[in-house]
Amino acid sequence: MSAIRAKVAGRTLNTGDRLPSIRSLAATMGVSPSTIVEAYDRLAAEGLIRARRGSGFYVSPTVMPPLTLAEVEPRRDREVDPFWVSRQSLDADTTALKPGCGWLPPEWMPEAALRRAIRALARTHATLFADYGGTRGSPALRRLLLTRLAEDAIEVSVDQLMLTGSGTQSADLVCRFLLRPGDTVLVDDPCYFNFRALLRAHQAKIVGVPYTPSGPDVASFEQVLASERPRLYITNSALHNPTGATLSLPTAHRLLSAAAAHDLTIVEDDIFGDFEPERSPRLAALDGLARVIRIGSFSKTLSASVRCGYIAARADWIEHLVDLQVATSFGGSSPVATEIIAKVLAGGSYRKHMDELRQRLMRARRDVARKLQALGIEPWLTPRGGFFLWCRLPGGQDATAVARAALEEDVVLAPGNVFSVSQTASNFMRFNVAQMGDPRMWDVLRRALKAGTER
Repeated sequence: MSAIRAKVAGRTLNTGDRLPSIRSLAATMGVSPSTIVEAYDRLAAEGLIRARRGSGFYVSPTVMPPLTLAEVEPRRDREVDPFWVSRQSLDADTTALKPGCGWLPPEWMPEAALRRAIRALARTHATLFADYGGTRGSPALRRLLLTRLAEDAIEVSVDQLMLTGSGTQSADLVCRFLLRPGDTVLVDDPCYFNFRALLRAHQAKIVGVPYTPSGPDVASFEQVLASERPRLYITNSALHNPTGATLSLPTAHRLLSAAAAHDLTIVEDDIFGDFEPERSPRLAALDGLARVIRIGSFSKTLSASVRCGYIAARADWIEHLVDLQVATSFGGSSPVATEIIAKVLAGGSYRKHMDELRQRLMRARRDVARKLQALGIEPWLTPRGGFFLWCRLPGGQDATAVARAALEEDVVLAPGNVFSVSQTASNFMRFNVAQMGDPRMWDVLRRALKAGTER
C-alpha cells in the first residue's frame, strides 16, 4: 500500500492509469497474490484506486489529498462556552494532557474483563453482529439493571426500564418527550456543561439555582419554582458534576415536596453513583419514580467506547420514550455494546474493579488536592468519592484566561463559567484527579497561573 501510494504521490501512476496485475506485482514485490489482493481492496476502500470488473484496478479520477492534522484539530480561538471543554477534550491530539476532561484514563478501565467479554461474544450467534437491537434493549442487561436498582431501594418493574445508546441519549429522549421550545428547565449552578448544551439544542429557557455542599439551595429552589414554573429539573444526586457534592437526606425531602407542589419532573442522572464508598439518598428511591426519572450509563466506569445508557421511569412514559427512540435512531441500543457490558457485570469482576477504582481515586484526590493547595488553588470541598475537584483559583484569577494559556501547551482545562448559568464561577476550575499524573501538567499549570497573573 505504501509503495502504491508513493507512486501516485510521485506521479509515476496518474489518474486513470491501470495498476499492475495482481500476479505481476506479487512477483515483483516477492509477496503472495493474496497480500496484493488485500492491499488493492484496502486502497479501493480508501478511494485511491477503483476496480473495474474483468479489467483490473485503476487510479481513481479524483484522488483526495491526505487528511492533515491542521484540518482536524479543534479551533483554539473558539468561544469558551458549554461546548468548549467537550470539543477540546474529544478532538485533542493523543499526546495532549486533559485534566479538564470528564472521564478516566484508558489504563484505569477494566481492559482484561472487556477483552474476555468480547472474546466470549465472538463465539455467539452471527445475528448479534448484523441485526438491529430490540426496542427496549438487551434482556440480560436489563435484568442486571433491575437488580442494581433494587440495591438502591428503587423498585422497578420490567416495563419501567429501557436501554439507550448512551447517558446523553437518555437525557435527550427525556427532553424530546417532555419539553417544547421555550419551556423552562431548572439546573444547578454550577452544573454539568453538557446539560446546558443539550438544553440549548432543545431551545429551552435555562434557569440556575445555586448549589451548596448538601445539594441545591432549597430556598432558592422553591422561589424559582414559584416564579418560573419550570417543566424539568436535571441534576446529579450523588457526586455532583462539577462540585463533587452529595445530596443530603433533608434536602432531598424538601426538593421532592416542592416538586410535588409545583408539578415538577426531576431527571436524576446517576452516572457517578458507583464511585460512592457508601450509597447516599436517591431521589428516585424516595419518590418511587412518580415524578423522578432515573438515567445513567457505564461510560465512566467501564468504557466510553462501548456505550449504553438506560432510563427508569413510569411505565406509560417508557412506552412513549421507546417510540421516540425508534423514531430517532430506529431500534434500541447496540446489541454488541449491551452484551459486552452485561457479560462484564455478570462476570463478577466489576465489583472488584470498582473497589480498586475507589481506593485509587481516594489516593489521587488526596495527592492532587495537596499539590493544588501548594499552588494556592483551594478545593471547594472534599468529595466522598469520584474524580472531580471543584477549586477556587488564587487571587481571583480568571479561569478562562488560565485555560487558554494552558491550551497553548496542549493541556485542556475546564474553566468554571462553562458550568455556570449565571456566569459567576469565573475564578473556579474543575480538575479531574485521574488525569493529573503527568508531571508536565503541573509545570504548564504553574506557567498558566503566572500568565493569568501578568494579564
